[in-house]
Order: sequence, then C-alpha cells, then structure tokens
Amino acid sequence: MAKAKAKAKNWIKGAIRRPGAFTKKAKAAGETTEQYAAAVTKPGSKAPALTKKQANLAKTLAKLRKNKKK
Repeated sequence: MAKAKAKAKNWIKGAIRRPGAFTKKAKAAGETTEQYAAAVTKPGSKAPALTKKQANLAKTLAKLRKNKKK
C-alpha cells in the first residue's frame, strides 16, 4: 500500500524524460514555455510528436502548480 502511494506521488519524475529540453526549445523560439506549449498544441501545428507530448506535459504541470498556489 505504501509503495502505491509513493509511486502515485512520484509520477512526475517518471514522466519527464529529458529535463529542460522543452524549456530550451521555447527559449530558442523566443517564447515562454506556456506560449510555446500553446503554439505547439494548436491544430495544424507541424511540430514533431515528441514536442507535442512535451507541450501537453508542460500544460499539465502548469495547472498543477497553479492549483497548489491557491
């Protein structure tokens, strides 16, 4: 039971495969991570699948952070 709770708590650590990679892509594009994530996930975007996955994860993590601040 304790392992299941610890595993559920640390899902973020397992989800991030290349720390800082998405931020680096956003800075290269001259945008913040939130702006870049919005641009990449728009319909018709020609971004690679990996970048789209990273953008979706960035959006999810941003929501978690905003909920924690409240």
